[in-house]
Amino acid sequence: MKTNLFKLALSLSLTFAALESQAETRITYKSAKSSSSYYQMGVQIAEAIKAGSEGGMIVTVEESQRSVQNVMEARARGADYVFTTPPTLVKLAQSGKAMFEGRGDPKFNEIRALFPIPSLTMHFVMSEKSGVTDFPGMEGKMILLGKGSFGAREGEKYLKLFGLEGKVELAEVELSNAVAALKNGQIDGFVTAGAWPAPNVIEAAASTAVNVISLDDEQIAQSKRTKLVIPSGTYKGQDDITTTSLPVVAYTTTAMDDDTAYTLTKTFWEQKAKMGENAPWWNGVDQGLMVNIIDKIHPGAIRYYKEVGVELTAAQQ
Repeated sequence: MKTNLFKLALSLSLTFAALESQAETRITYKSAKSSSSYYQMGVQIAEAIKAGSEGGMIVTVEESQRSVQNVMEARARGADYVFTTPPTLVKLAQSGKAMFEGRGDPKFNEIRALFPIPSLTMHFVMSEKSGVTDFPGMEGKMILLGKGSFGAREGEKYLKLFGLEGKVELAEVELSNAVAALKNGQIDGFVTAGAWPAPNVIEAAASTAVNVISLDDEQIAQSKRTKLVIPSGTYKGQDDITTTSLPVVAYTTTAMDDDTAYTLTKTFWEQKAKMGENAPWWNGVDQGLMVNIIDKIHPGAIRYYKEVGVELTAAQQ
């Protein structure tokens, strides 16, 4: 009798476990290097989706080396695959240009957008003591660009664009030491890119007087990047900062079913304010960033956006 009861209990347990497993929707979120802020965002999204779906949707965050890798993997990954990348890379993949030349695949045409996440935002931080309030004023100053990062490459590009190549001294200091170097006078300023508010810029503005340089419309046009305004008061002592950004979006493919894409998108937006309570960079994400999605949106996500009255372009649909 006891043996039969044990077998019945075991059978019921396995049945309930199977039902519970079937009730869960599992998503793989391909993000960035584990040391980056974008990986942290992925973890925050995973926690928010789990909470918002009451455990019905489980997101596992995967480390990635670069956005190009994320896009390339869309060729072979399944219906549970979500990844982040700038929209421009999706366009390049679909047209087989630049880093995707000779690596094209029809699967790239199945990539679909879900929602925007914080943009990579350029910050040009100068000590107030340096007296620099614009780009021409950087001539002859010691600037830290860092090495190998988007911010370093973009900063170097801007120095060339604005006639400063060879006219500034480049500091041989790691970006992680930028705030200390600025504070003790080793450098006059540093360049960094990331979601705003950027922790190192917050620290710099709080520990010493700084000027975060704005770009004018002509400079923004020269950069061929997206204009972004960081609101007054984001950093101590700073008014509105007009700068440039590289939009970043969460994508999936048409392999994901409409209901999953709908629930994922809906839960993200409904949880965003709560995420912003602990991580302020989410407060910079709003429906205004939807214009940065220059490609097609997943039908399931479109259903959500139409429900809440977000106007979509013809290209997005």
